[in-house]
Amino acid sequence: MAGRSPARFIAPLALVAFALALFVVVSSTTKDDTESPAARGSGQPAQSTTSPNGNGKRGKSRKRRSYVVKAGDTPSGIAEKVDVPLDQILELNPDLDPQSLAPGTKIKLR
Repeated sequence: MAGRSPARFIAPLALVAFALALFVVVSSTTKDDTESPAARGSGQPAQSTTSPNGNGKRGKSRKRRSYVVKAGDTPSGIAEKVDVPLDQILELNPDLDPQSLAPGTKIKLR
């Protein structure tokens, strides 16, 4: 026992401490990600619900005539985000293919 290094006992403890710290970081990150959409409602930033002229959503929706597709967007998701009926989006964009939506594509809303 006299020839054994203290690192032989400290190394497993350090490994357990690292695993515990990693678990805490990952679980807190996952918790924040799952709460963020619920806190934001439909995924819109808080500033989009009010317009500078004080008309609320009505003023903002009048100004927005197009939308630039982001990664992971779907036509129904876009309709919810911008508060425009999906039928209207599909009618204004007859060549819109939900399977081939590419980030950066500009679609008409009004």
